[in-house]
Amino acid sequence: MNAPLPDDATEAGAVAAYLKEHPSFLSDYPELAALLTMPREQGAVASLAAYQLQQLREKNAELERRFAELSAIAADNERLMERVHALTVALLRANTLEVTTRTVMARLSEDFHTEQVRLMLFGNNADLPRSDWLRQVGGGAAELPELADVLQRHEPVSGRLSPDKLARLFGDEAPAIRSAALMPLGEAGILAIGSHDPDRFQPGMGTLFLKMIAATVTAALARAHDLA
Repeated sequence: MNAPLPDDATEAGAVAAYLKEHPSFLSDYPELAALLTMPREQGAVASLAAYQLQQLREKNAELERRFAELSAIAADNERLMERVHALTVALLRANTLEVTTRTVMARLSEDFHTEQVRLMLFGNNADLPRSDWLRQVGGGAAELPELADVLQRHEPVSGRLSPDKLARLFGDEAPAIRSAALMPLGEAGILAIGSHDPDRFQPGMGTLFLKMIAATVTAALARAHDLA
């Protein structure tokens, strides 16, 4: 003989009894609270209404936090764009290879607040300044085996570099460099920015601005060679 099906009242009673025995049920399943219809009268359900209100407040607080983060990121990107623009304008004013390289060094050091900048250019040119931040590599890319993987990818790389890469790029300053960004400059060479902050440049960070800087410097170096 089949058991009679429970009517709605019986099911409702079972649900009510279960909730009484498990008062933390909605804490485990918060999404259900948003689906409940609240009665108009005040009474025992006031605590549930307060719970729902608290949930909404927490969601709003999280949305405000995320909006603040996005606003901060947008502001940082705007400042970076302004600095890249300033670098581009300054390089357009450079009319010699020496002025071009000095402009790259000055702008990246001052505007981008970097501790170390290294510009490694392939070939030998007597017109280039003699300085620790500028190194000429007569043998080209073949003379930089430590950087072969970066040069072959033709893509910026950022993060914590291996000791051999740091030593090749920054020499005696290498032990103080905790993170860096490397930007291949096509057939011209490679540009490196080093920081004492281990979190300044991180793997996977957006490379858009690094690509823009690399493209700007590469074009400026080519223009300076044409003007020579």
